[in-house]
Amino acid sequence: MHLYVDSHYASPYAMSVFVALHEKQLPFKTTTLDLSSGAARTPAYAKLSLTHRVPTLVDDDFSLSESSAITEYLDETYPGQALYPAEVKNRARARQVQAWLRSDFMPIRSERTTVVLFYGPSATPLSADAQGAAQKLFAGATELLSHGGPYVFGKEWCIADVDLAVMLNRLVLNGDAVPEHLAAYAARQWQRPSVQLWVNQQRPPL
Repeated sequence: MHLYVDSHYASPYAMSVFVALHEKQLPFKTTTLDLSSGAARTPAYAKLSLTHRVPTLVDDDFSLSESSAITEYLDETYPGQALYPAEVKNRARARQVQAWLRSDFMPIRSERTTVVLFYGPSATPLSADAQGAAQKLFAGATELLSHGGPYVFGKEWCIADVDLAVMLNRLVLNGDAVPEHLAAYAARQWQRPSVQLWVNQQRPPL
């Protein structure tokens, strides 16, 4: 397998697929693309990535972009660590969480980019819009974790835990105010070995 990611290892979506591949213990090669130079828009890459984005996974003669599509493909194709819950309703909920995190919270994503996660905090205070988005995030995450277990689905880890931890850690690692139980949850997910492999990648200067 061949995984294409951004050259700064800062994409949360590439991170999700990278973690999934390690959780499945699947061998793969990683190629980085300099997105700022337009590497994702070249004709050669367009043949691999329908959406011209990272991540893109190439598995023999099949290529796929969009991170949640890739992780679902991996889970349905390969044995090993489950990436999604087996129970149908929980599996649907995990997909909902992933879609929610990818389509909402734009003020947080723009004011607390993944530079915060991998290069250092921002000194700019959160805007009113971002504070409102944070409160919505906290309410949703608190409801998802109301059972008191270590993961969204109690004792069962899934890839949505990584995605939720990324969104929370945009705030936690920047020093923004986050409820203690959510900060503790995000810190636990961050220490997962597959996540640490991504966190500890060698990154070029910004």
